[in-house]
Amino acid sequence: MHTAPSQNMRAAVVTRYGAPEVVEVCTLPRPALGDTDVLIRVCATTVSSGDARVRGRRVPEGMGLLMRLALGWSRPRNPILGTDCSGVVEAVGAKVSRVKPGDAVVAFTGATMGAHAEFVRVSGAAPIAPKPARLTHGEAASLLFGGITAYHYLHRAAQLAARDRVLIVGAAGAVGSAAVQLAHLAGAHVTAVCRSVNHARVTGLGADAAIDYTRDDFTRGEARYDVIFDCVGATDYAACAKALAPGGRLLRAVAGLGAQLAAPFQGRLSGHRVIAGVTPELQTDLDRLMALAASGALRPVIDDTLGLEDVVAAHRRVDEGHKRGNLVLLLDPR
Repeated sequence: MHTAPSQNMRAAVVTRYGAPEVVEVCTLPRPALGDTDVLIRVCATTVSSGDARVRGRRVPEGMGLLMRLALGWSRPRNPILGTDCSGVVEAVGAKVSRVKPGDAVVAFTGATMGAHAEFVRVSGAAPIAPKPARLTHGEAASLLFGGITAYHYLHRAAQLAARDRVLIVGAAGAVGSAAVQLAHLAGAHVTAVCRSVNHARVTGLGADAAIDYTRDDFTRGEARYDVIFDCVGATDYAACAKALAPGGRLLRAVAGLGAQLAAPFQGRLSGHRVIAGVTPELQTDLDRLMALAASGALRPVIDDTLGLEDVVAAHRRVDEGHKRGNLVLLLDPR
């Protein structure tokens, strides 16, 4: 006698906005599959700063109302967070031909979230790519959130060039560790800003120099940079203006609504550009990241690997603000 497979799944559910303890692991029905959908069995995902900001309703200044309208008023409309995953295709809709059951893939769920679960439904039009064979699912998942953000800002927004002098604020985090590698691969001279305990790590990723922000203030130094990439929302244009070279670009991955609206107008008189805003998740960028990972040029940086039952601890670690690289949730060790 054969037992039918369970149509339920475990998932980390946010019942209301608040501290890490609002996240609970529950059993829920698997997502229903539409004709244009892909159902992925999640092997690994990450708990990112974006997840923690949504959970805690901590958003850049001026964006609180927009967030509630977009994501949910008193709690997330989709209570399962998580915007990226690595896993195995479980099933596909009748109109999906780009992937098939059994394929090992990485994917973004975007604003619909849902990846902090054993199964996630992804649109067939969403960014999905083959998982590099040389990487485990945990390693592959760790490259997605930070990698796509860093790639967008450095290559699409700033149009990074070889021999540019690049300073990366928050270089030890998920976005920063990817940015250090991508800037180094582009032939830039990279200065990393992070605590001294992380200097060996970032120089190992390709940084040419490192500054301990608890001891030295780069905005007061003599060095000038073609690109300053603030990955963590630690600075602004007024503080950075003197540290930017002529034609320099300030990239702000975390910025309030006012800062985003003002960005196109800041720095014009000085010949600078300030770039801020939402990072688009593009198929072409994901393909490029996975190609770099497949070749070994882009390396995973993992702070810790935890199980789904440890999701509260993962959120706490993100809230501390000092994680090194990515926090991976491993749901299926295959």
